[in-house]
Amino acid sequence: MTLDTEHALSVRLRGDVHRWSQTLIPTTREAPADAEMPSHVFMTRAGYIRRVGAGIYNYLPLAWRSLRKISQIVREEMDAAGASEMLMPTLEPIELYKGTKRDVDYGDLLFRLEDRHGRIAALGPTHEEVITDLMCQSLTSYKQFPLNLYQIQTKFRDEFRPRAGLLRCREFIMKDAYSFHLELEGESGLNATYDKMYRAYTNIFTRCGLDFSAVEAEAGPIGGSASHEFMVNCANGEDTILVCPESGYAANVEKAEIGERAWSWEHGAVSEIAKVHTPGMPGIDGVAEHLGIEPRAMLKSIVMRTHEEQPRWVIAVVRGDHDVNEAKVRDAVGCAVELAPEKDAEQAGFVIGYVSPRMIDSLDLVLVVDPDAIGAGAWATGADERDHHITGFNWTRDLGGAIAAGKVTVADARNAQAGDPSPRAPGASLEARRGIEVGHIFKLGTKYSEAMGLGVLDRDQKKRSVIMGCYGIGVSRTLASCVEMAHDDRGIRMPAAIAPYHVHIVVIKPHEDGTLGRALEFAGDLARRGLDVIVDDRDERPGPKFKDADLVGIPVRLTVSPKSLGEGGLEFKLRSDDGKGELMPVAEALAAAETAVVSMMGP
Repeated sequence: MTLDTEHALSVRLRGDVHRWSQTLIPTTREAPADAEMPSHVFMTRAGYIRRVGAGIYNYLPLAWRSLRKISQIVREEMDAAGASEMLMPTLEPIELYKGTKRDVDYGDLLFRLEDRHGRIAALGPTHEEVITDLMCQSLTSYKQFPLNLYQIQTKFRDEFRPRAGLLRCREFIMKDAYSFHLELEGESGLNATYDKMYRAYTNIFTRCGLDFSAVEAEAGPIGGSASHEFMVNCANGEDTILVCPESGYAANVEKAEIGERAWSWEHGAVSEIAKVHTPGMPGIDGVAEHLGIEPRAMLKSIVMRTHEEQPRWVIAVVRGDHDVNEAKVRDAVGCAVELAPEKDAEQAGFVIGYVSPRMIDSLDLVLVVDPDAIGAGAWATGADERDHHITGFNWTRDLGGAIAAGKVTVADARNAQAGDPSPRAPGASLEARRGIEVGHIFKLGTKYSEAMGLGVLDRDQKKRSVIMGCYGIGVSRTLASCVEMAHDDRGIRMPAAIAPYHVHIVVIKPHEDGTLGRALEFAGDLARRGLDVIVDDRDERPGPKFKDADLVGIPVRLTVSPKSLGEGGLEFKLRSDDGKGELMPVAEALAAAETAVVSMMGP
């Protein structure tokens, strides 16, 4: 081993030691006026971030150290899974969107720029078009597959209302990866890489110390047969997860299935149809209040249109207190659907806001009815006439002919909710939890390759469209989600693996009796053990220092003071403990700090 190699090894195994007075940690007692989420409050108060503009933040030294640690964990697991890192440009020529039309899909979320030559570019929200264009230039043989490339880079989305600090901002750090295949199955297929990415993501978030769930997600028409979101479990989460406590099944609201529900057309009419004037009341809640009934006694009829060469009209009917699920309607119809443009629908004869299932008698359309919208003798619904609804609607009496002719499809067509029957365990009910999405993996299929002409000759010299997968992690979002998950009323409680430092040495009366010098010796000892240490060497009173220590959330705190040194010891305390610290002999305290950090970080 050469001296250079030995030096490199010693540096790599050695932790960092920084002095508080020599870095920037601007703690504050006041939260930002616009802060709503705990992560926004505490990351600002603890000096992790500072706002530059709407949805734009400086990452100060504490945050940047944590972000680098998260990124390193991501790199290690992605590399171990066979992916290779690269870096793509922030600016994307708008011409790249010509085939995919995603500039239209993104709309105002896309940052558009014009250079001095009049050329339009966008700040990349993701990089599917850029990577596909690169592959059009680079992939020439079936022998190059499979290929998985990733980057960690700043992304931009022009959110109309940025909020919650790093959770929903306009500029953010993301890891995005893209895999390329000619097959779905086999060692080189998309499914094998997808499984590797699932394991890699599980490893990443486990190593980061997060409490997370991998849930089934709706990938949409471009996503193929599989999609999973990785959600940090926390009460303040912006997303709802539905789980089965018996089977472990978990999915987001858009994807969650509902177990078997009994239904029957055999419900006799209990009243005659009556038309009611409901002026300016296209919404369910207002009509229900006007009629003196609950929303669950009404039918909600949503007009949709299929994505076909000859589009068909679709009416999806759910109970008034439920929401139509576009993906489930897509599955029931057998092709992609979209909410019908109001102008087009009204030209076809629909009165939006007042539509009823009876339109099937007037137009050639597909009628999809959720089971929960069937089981009653009488319903209130639209009258297919502006400012009017009807009461007393009965399926068998009023649409018996269409039902008998097989024109009505009964299928799960709504978003699941807590209390619904589990799709995996008969007798069990789904429960709702809250979470924050930090990762998403899904199968892109051939959407981008076909739109941009990415094809390769296979073994039989036949041109094949390349199959793609996409795998994203919000790096800055992961940091914020960690704080949402792990905090108390005093501040942040950072997991050891991604904490800016492992050990926080608080020095009391640093200029007395060589106290600071001894503290720096202890910090050097811990650094040689591979721990990162911050030494609070400020000439401040103990109270503010301890409050700052709780606020920034370093996992282990050691207090060094002339008094403790006089007694031959240090005060040891874990950030996760609510009680007072414990005075230990110096060697024992240093060993306890090392043991605690190693234990927190896991294998």
